[in-house]
Amino acid sequence: MTKYAITYAATFVTMLALDLLWLGVIAKPIYQAGIGHLMAERFNVPVIVFFYVMFAAGLVVFGILPQAGTPGFAKAAAMAALFGFFCYATYDMTNLATLKGWPLGLSLADMAWGTLVSAVSAGVGKWVWDKVAA
Repeated sequence: MTKYAITYAATFVTMLALDLLWLGVIAKPIYQAGIGHLMAERFNVPVIVFFYVMFAAGLVVFGILPQAGTPGFAKAAAMAALFGFFCYATYDMTNLATLKGWPLGLSLADMAWGTLVSAVSAGVGKWVWDKVAA
């Protein structure tokens, strides 16, 4: 059970750190320009926590654990990249389809980010899985 918890924690912390960098620094101007008028003044912290807890679990379940018996992290990262792409595309394409003025460029950047952050986070998680004794 400890191996699972350590792997989950590594995946969670990696995703959270990278996403904070992305949302708080790198992409902040993109989001402000594209959807600033829709953004809340204050974050809904319980919802944010729920998202990160569940998304990291998804990366572990769909990206890392199916590759638990194979060495290396490339396949886990690839499967997690697909998971991230599908999840982020669901959000972004729904917004494009239903919200007036939702920017296509924002959706494309967000889907690319979701794919990348998922791959890297699960890659780190799988690397940790391989290093931690059962």
